[in-house]
Amino acid sequence: MSLFTKRGSKGTGLQRKRTEKQSTICLLQMNVDPAGDEAIEKVSGNKRTHQDSDSKPAVTKKRKKPTECFLSQPEEKQESTVKTKRRKKKKISDILEKSAPKPGVPEDLQNLLSRHFGENRSVIEIEELKLSDSCFLPANDLTHSFSSYLKEICPKWAKLRKNHKEKKSVVMLVICSSALRSLELIKSMTAFKGDCRVLKLFAKHIKIKEQMNMLEKGVFHIGVGTPGRVKALVEQDALCLNSTKYMILDWNWRDQKLRRMMDIPEIKKETIDLLEMNIIKLCREGSVKLGLF
Repeated sequence: MSLFTKRGSKGTGLQRKRTEKQSTICLLQMNVDPAGDEAIEKVSGNKRTHQDSDSKPAVTKKRKKPTECFLSQPEEKQESTVKTKRRKKKKISDILEKSAPKPGVPEDLQNLLSRHFGENRSVIEIEELKLSDSCFLPANDLTHSFSSYLKEICPKWAKLRKNHKEKKSVVMLVICSSALRSLELIKSMTAFKGDCRVLKLFAKHIKIKEQMNMLEKGVFHIGVGTPGRVKALVEQDALCLNSTKYMILDWNWRDQKLRRMMDIPEIKKETIDLLEMNIIKLCREGSVKLGLF
């Protein structure tokens, strides 16, 4: 039995070898690759993964908004030329540079007051605010220094200075556009003022209470300052204009922007308000004279 079993086992091994050879021959005849099963499994696995990924919600990509393109038209060129013209507008300083300087005359102030009051006042009120030629001193013809101009319009200044002994008042009031200009005028009148006392009437670095105390305690002959501070002192009864004889407006001087004091809206308004408070009335009565330097 043992011999038979051994032969039987050998026979089965030969049969297995034959079947394997036959299977390889069949595969060669069919041109099938033995690694094809693995490739097929990989493809099926990939399909599954693709199906799984397809089952997930698709990510929507943001589309860029289409930009509009415009063709250049002649109308747009016209608009661009208008814009350049607006940028190149002429300034007040450019206009004043070309114009020759003209000295101020009483008619300039009279026309300025009539234009200012003509819109909101009645005919009777406008007549009360008018200034005649007799209210004005000789105007500066742009040949005088400040001292020489004051000597011309005030030949009896020494007598007026000696007789003045009232507090809270000045004999001469000089109105200009800024504190720096006030200091320049004070320095330029040294030949005229002599020993008389000059009070600075502007707001820069000086409190109004200090000026009120100085006017109460001392006697001053000339006051030089801006219309806003002078107006504030008059409103608070710290400065009385009844003893004032001369009021000089720094009319012809121009700043770095070539503006006169009446070309600046704030200074113009404050000066006209100051004139309306009491100066115009005193000028019409003959006690105050106006000068345009």
